[in-house]
Amino acid sequence: MKKSLLAVLGLILILTVAACSDNTTNEVETQDIKKIVQDYSVGDADEDVSASITSDELIVTDSENKETTYDLPEDEFFVSIAPFIETTHPCSDHSLTGCQGELVEKEFDVYIQDEEGNVLVDETITSLENGFIDFWLPRDKTYKVEIQYDGKTAESEISTFEGDNTCITTMQLI
Repeated sequence: MKKSLLAVLGLILILTVAACSDNTTNEVETQDIKKIVQDYSVGDADEDVSASITSDELIVTDSENKETTYDLPEDEFFVSIAPFIETTHPCSDHSLTGCQGELVEKEFDVYIQDEEGNVLVDETITSLENGFIDFWLPRDKTYKVEIQYDGKTAESEISTFEGDNTCITTMQLI
């Protein structure tokens, strides 16, 4: 009887500690996490929170500084690119709620090709209100990215390995 009471109390203690933790990890379906990321990118999420994204997780911090993390898909990597002409900022992990690019809601011709020569993107894309263009690319690869706007071009090589930047603010259009 004492052993089962101790086991129940132990389980309650474990659940209480887990529920009160400031750093929780939530496992959600891939499409759900992409929707959450998109909502923060386009400003459709709660204004009282901040959200950033690393190579491995989405980190959401509420107004009381409580942090919740979400694991990103194992086979896809999020990257956000802010092409610019004159103004940029240094960045490595993209702040979905804080980063601001120069060229807001502009149309860009975007071409992305992997190291094997496979073309992943070849289309005209409009940047978001934050001046960024978001992509989900296959992980563990290197890509050639070319962006054209108003007769100007920016070219860069990016990669999607663990620890790589999710915020690309170095593509100056010239």
